[in-house]
Amino acid sequence: MAAALARLGLRAVKQVRVQFCPFEKNVEATRIFLQAVSSEKVRSTNLNCSVIADVRHDGSEPCVDVLFGDGHRLIMRGTHLTVQEMLTAFAAHVHARSTAVSGGKPGTATSRG
Repeated sequence: MAAALARLGLRAVKQVRVQFCPFEKNVEATRIFLQAVSSEKVRSTNLNCSVIADVRHDGSEPCVDVLFGDGHRLIMRGTHLTVQEMLTAFAAHVHARSTAVSGGKPGTATSRG
């Protein structure tokens, strides 16, 4: 998990919305993800990115909705995901979006859909 946290940044991210019901059993990974993304160190990588915690008491499924600056959207349903899986997927998408924006290899922007 330390490796995923070391790569964590918000360079190409416009908004991160984390939604969960704190009284459900399967929200621990989503809460830890929110804590990691909300840390001072990670937030300082993009001061224009908004991190929104949407805490509800409706029994809803934990969900992370990430909106990138280029319009790409990543939605992670936290019910059956571990923190490691969430952080790794997030870091991979941020890296791919950052590479696409900075003029990386041709086709990188369309390879992820």
